[in-house]
Amino acid sequence: MIQTFDIGGSRIKAAIWGGSGLHPMGEVATPVGDIRAFADAIQGFAVRNVKGIAISIAGVIDPATGIGRVANIPAIDGLSLKPELERVTGLPVIVLNDADCFALAEATQGAGRGRGTVFGVILGTGVGGGLVIGGKLVTGAGGYAGEWGHGPVIRGEHAMTCGCGQVGCIDTVGGARGLERLHLGLTSQVRGAEDIIAGWQAGEAEAGETLDLWRNLVAGPLAMVVNTLGAGVVPVGGGLSRAPGLLSYLDEAVRARILRRTLAPLVVPAECGADAGLLGAAMAGQAEWG
Repeated sequence: MIQTFDIGGSRIKAAIWGGSGLHPMGEVATPVGDIRAFADAIQGFAVRNVKGIAISIAGVIDPATGIGRVANIPAIDGLSLKPELERVTGLPVIVLNDADCFALAEATQGAGRGRGTVFGVILGTGVGGGLVIGGKLVTGAGGYAGEWGHGPVIRGEHAMTCGCGQVGCIDTVGGARGLERLHLGLTSQVRGAEDIIAGWQAGEAEAGETLDLWRNLVAGPLAMVVNTLGAGVVPVGGGLSRAPGLLSYLDEAVRARILRRTLAPLVVPAECGADAGLLGAAMAGQAEWG
């Protein structure tokens, strides 16, 4: 058995992977300001006879040093979490980025099953991603493989300053907050992403203009990633992925821009749902410990 955790800025979810499925153990609030309290929260779920602890976390983990950049959990930001938790629990520990765990879950148990190269995409508040090749997670130098949301790729009037410090990142326009920024810039209207998408679905002209722009800005960079990686499928999770019709709308534009000609859908809804982080971490633990 493998104990698996999905850790965000507000909640810690725990489960056991026994080889045939996840068995939930509950959740607690994330202690964000105290490393000792954080470690105690993990130890509070302690069980016997597990091979190790596999963690999905909302941060980037450098595979060379184990040091994490976890902005929404200051207690562990800039620290190597693995040795601290191994000391407290007495078990081997692996810690992975949540988007990487999402991609691994989809590649092994979800929409990417049977595909050689799977590029998992998150379209939530912002934009994220993870890469799996031959069933194995690719983290890359610094742990940044799959982070297609950052880099100055947008030029002109729609190029906005990103939280990473660059200007013109896909993260500034591709997620829900980005869609809202685009709509504000086009119409001077303050509307939530769900409302904008509902307007688009209802045939509203202004919402349609915003979604056309969103698709054009996102599809080109995503097509370039697909060409570069040779991805056979792009499972998408996050809040925007659940909007009816939105992914097929994006998929049409991406397939028109890639070199490979295919009638089969490429950009598709993820299948693993809210348990993707837990499941992907468990898959990584299974690969590590058998």
